[in-house]
Amino acid sequence: MSKLRRIDVKAGFQCNNRCRFCVQGDKRSQFPDKTTVEVKALLTAGRRDADELVLTGGEITIRDDLPELVRHARDLGFRVIQLQTNGRMLSHRPFVERLQAAGVTEFGPAIHGPTAAIHDELTRSPGSFRQTVKGVRQVKRLGLPVIVNSVIVQANVPHLPELARLLVALEVDQFQLAFVHALGSAAESFATIVPRLSEVGPQVTRALAIGLRAGVRCMTEAIPLCFLPGMEELAAEAIIPRTKIFDADQVIDDYTEFRLQEGKAKGPMCPQCRYNAECEGPWREYPEHFGWDEFEPVTRRDDG
Repeated sequence: MSKLRRIDVKAGFQCNNRCRFCVQGDKRSQFPDKTTVEVKALLTAGRRDADELVLTGGEITIRDDLPELVRHARDLGFRVIQLQTNGRMLSHRPFVERLQAAGVTEFGPAIHGPTAAIHDELTRSPGSFRQTVKGVRQVKRLGLPVIVNSVIVQANVPHLPELARLLVALEVDQFQLAFVHALGSAAESFATIVPRLSEVGPQVTRALAIGLRAGVRCMTEAIPLCFLPGMEELAAEAIIPRTKIFDADQVIDDYTEFRLQEGKAKGPMCPQCRYNAECEGPWREYPEHFGWDEFEPVTRRDDG
């Protein structure tokens, strides 16, 4: 097994959005936020395993002690310190400057639609799109990397190319289109949240083509390779660092192994596919609900 490179610390689950597809569901009412001392202890312990850090939640930027936590991580010698965030607090330039001074090396905001109407409806937070877009611009003005994550759900599938054009215009350094994981809030609203992969594939490939033409690094997550014709090399699973996750009440020692053993699934046709060895398959909740009829093994490379 490859050596771990990254730790992911979920410091708490309070959030100023309430996304309809949130994988964390109601953890905000089930688990108290970790204290400053508790988070620092996890950072110290995690540094023995890895030199890259993702601080997340919930929404990490609404913690008053965030600059202190970032400074602690920097002093421990973390080479990468990424904040995974909904991006709303980044609209305040002095706040971003404090985080930059404390040691943040990159920001991972989330934009889930190309317009306020789509994004704000999904986040259930009016004004969140405006704040997040402003936050991206603030971070870019300060010269820090912006890595955007967008969750693919029914409401935004037709608009993924338009979303890609927005992200290109915002000059983000990277964007990732991640198929929704039907846990938490997404599981509760499966029928209205989770799209069919056969409908997602064409829109994702169009969006990726827009990013590639503009020279923006772009990729997918949790989309099986049979739905990415000609774009198979853009599946993020091939490059996701080995990560240890400190969650609410458990520790996942290696998230790659967790995905392969518990999170994802393979169907009866997968062994026939030329990508079987490198493809992780869909989140297992997807075929449990929809079955495997959409999945067709790729038996040869399309070079045309």
